[in-house]
Amino acid sequence: MREGIHPDYKTVEVHCSCGNTFETKSTKDEIRLEVCAKCHPFYTGSQKSHDRGGRAEKFKQKYGL
Repeated sequence: MREGIHPDYKTVEVHCSCGNTFETKSTKDEIRLEVCAKCHPFYTGSQKSHDRGGRAEKFKQKYGL
């Protein structure tokens, strides 16, 4: 690699809005997140699964068939 053209790759601390912090590598000085793996509904198990059905089911329900 050529000298002087690549940005500095350093260890930075990542801050989430839930209060969780962890370290990773980046070219930025600081990283702030709104959602991380500790507070995301998919990873925490609080995700709500809805069975919406397809078009045929909606049609049958709408017209009482």
